[in-house]
Amino acid sequence: MKKIYGSAEEALEGLLSDGMFIAAGGFGLCGIPELLLGAIKDSGVKDLTFASNNAGVDDFGIGILLQTRQVKKMISSYVGENAEFMRQYLSGELELEFNPQGTLAERMRAGGCGIPGFYTKTGVGTVIADGKEHKDFNGETYILENGIFADLSIVKAWKADETGNLIFRKTARNFNPPAAMCGKVCVVEVEEIVPTGSLDPDHIHLPGIYVHRLIQGEHEKRIEQRTTRAA
Repeated sequence: MKKIYGSAEEALEGLLSDGMFIAAGGFGLCGIPELLLGAIKDSGVKDLTFASNNAGVDDFGIGILLQTRQVKKMISSYVGENAEFMRQYLSGELELEFNPQGTLAERMRAGGCGIPGFYTKTGVGTVIADGKEHKDFNGETYILENGIFADLSIVKAWKADETGNLIFRKTARNFNPPAAMCGKVCVVEVEEIVPTGSLDPDHIHLPGIYVHRLIQGEHEKRIEQRTTRAA
């Protein structure tokens, strides 16, 4: 099975359509699949639903798709760094489903494991629990959350071998593994592709069985909140 493609555009060929549901890795500006997001923007697909911890910033990450009005709905935990996101949400142009951060991660992981739903205490007694099934276990109340099953997963890793086994670097691991797991098709961008067999099996964070398409590219190293002091 061919997994390595020459560009983000090639890797996404035949996968994109209006109205699709995409799970994206990344946390803040760390571990964002920026090349794939750029290719999605250039494709012109619209009415997209994204499950992602956050929406990047105004000119980076999912933020570039908000600028072009290609996103219809966000399923997220945090949206505080994106002014355009705030504007669209407050004006009613963008749907938003807030999820507690751990719940969102587990919804992705559950979907990747074929688990349709799970119970959690997080959100009980808040607006998060509105309209959801409640159930008591050992005298404690829990709410039912659904697993996420996306049409497409897009993630960024540090290194891959030719079969798609992935290694993430430090905090760039974040939401990328669960996001990769929950899509029907998973497309990954990495900084380096190495020959099969050259990665220590004990160092692999996500096995290649989850990865369908793979590209190597150059990536921007952004700092989300730059803090300096006088010399």
